[in-house]
Amino acid sequence: MFYSKDDDKLREECGVFGIFAPGEAVALNTYWGLYALQHRGQESAGIAVTDGCQMDVQRGMGLVNEVFRQGLPSMAAHIAIGHVRYSTTGSSLLCNTQPLMVSYAGGRISLAHNGNLTNASELRGELEKQGGVFQTSIDSEVIVSLIARSTKPTVEERITESLARVKGAYCLVIMTEEKLIGVRDPHGFRPLCVGKLNDGWVIASESCALDTVGAEFYRDVRPGEMVVIDKDTITFSQFVQGDRQALCIFEYIYFARPDSIIDGQSVYEARLQMGRELARESGIRGDIVISVPDSGTTAAIGFSYESGIPFAEGLMKNRYVGRTFIQPEQKKRDTSVRMKLNSVTSVVEGKSVIMVDDSIVRGTTSGKIVRMLKEAGAKAVHMCVSSPPIGYPCYFGIDTSMRKDLIASSKAIDEIRQFIGADSLHYLSIEGLERSVPNLSPKHMCYACFNCDYPSSVPQTSESGDKYMFEAKSKCESCGGC
Repeated sequence: MFYSKDDDKLREECGVFGIFAPGEAVALNTYWGLYALQHRGQESAGIAVTDGCQMDVQRGMGLVNEVFRQGLPSMAAHIAIGHVRYSTTGSSLLCNTQPLMVSYAGGRISLAHNGNLTNASELRGELEKQGGVFQTSIDSEVIVSLIARSTKPTVEERITESLARVKGAYCLVIMTEEKLIGVRDPHGFRPLCVGKLNDGWVIASESCALDTVGAEFYRDVRPGEMVVIDKDTITFSQFVQGDRQALCIFEYIYFARPDSIIDGQSVYEARLQMGRELARESGIRGDIVISVPDSGTTAAIGFSYESGIPFAEGLMKNRYVGRTFIQPEQKKRDTSVRMKLNSVTSVVEGKSVIMVDDSIVRGTTSGKIVRMLKEAGAKAVHMCVSSPPIGYPCYFGIDTSMRKDLIASSKAIDEIRQFIGADSLHYLSIEGLERSVPNLSPKHMCYACFNCDYPSSVPQTSESGDKYMFEAKSKCESCGGC
């Protein structure tokens, strides 16, 4: 995932899609699937296909419709995989786009990866010392290299042996000439699901992509599980048993599309409940409830339902602004918020406004929006956030490795309120967040960005600048890295 300092949001790193469907237009279906997953990555996109003998890949920088404006891979294929990306590990360069494709002793393989490997640097260094050559700077190539170097007889065994060496978050779709394979890491940080499409199968990051191509949801891939699809069968196997499941709670707060269902929990219902819980906990009263669109809208509706305060569209979003990684020059960045959002004066003027958003990262954008509403005549602006304060970095797909970038790491809530200029500030508690996802056990979720309870070892930087790994502890005071 990517943290954009300019629009002050956490960004999902990638979305993956795969399809095994002889007789279907697999490249076109992958294109539609990536369209549905565009929210998970707007930096680059790619599609790889195979006809059973050859493979072809088409990749580029930009949105899905931009990358494939001149057409899709033309091969009469029966398997395809696709990828949309934001960068965390690796620069925003054409050479770092996915899917990756390599030839090795076992044939050809193509791979697309969502997640972030916490030990990629050490593995890469080890492989380079053994003569390994890398053409990208992304952690995903480490996985491909490990698979290619394995001497196991089957591709499934090669994958299992390789993944036993990696740490961190990964959901993979892997294509050989004859198989489509999906893999989810043993913690289950990122979502992955399987759907049935006529006589074929689909693997995707979110169920909304299944809906888009007309596939029927079959089931989620479980943490530590591998799904293998060929012309005869679909098989699920537990390739590793994790010691702790840890699905990222931010999938429900912000990352996933509201119409997706992840691990049995509706994203829309979770966000609606977050708003309800926030209304109960805050007890704040006002004239209207508005959202910071679009990510805060569902929670704002839930807040309105619970409080009885009417919901109104006090902010309008310009949905035609360029991609978030294309920013105005530095001196014009103060205007970037107004390029994307504008207040509706007739709605907010003279009103006590309750503004609901999903999170506050640095607080800079929140401050600009509060100021915009007050300039439009709002009598008061009460900010309500449908998640707890983000005080700790994420190493499993959200590139917030610098804790100093997080306003809640150094300021108390009232200090944050003063910084953004709000009349009051209310965060949802962790307990309220847990109640908002009733179909999931709190012990199977990752809340580390709120409470520093990391589910596995994470990289740290010493005072001398040397990087090292520490094993996660259950208490923040014990971790030594915060």
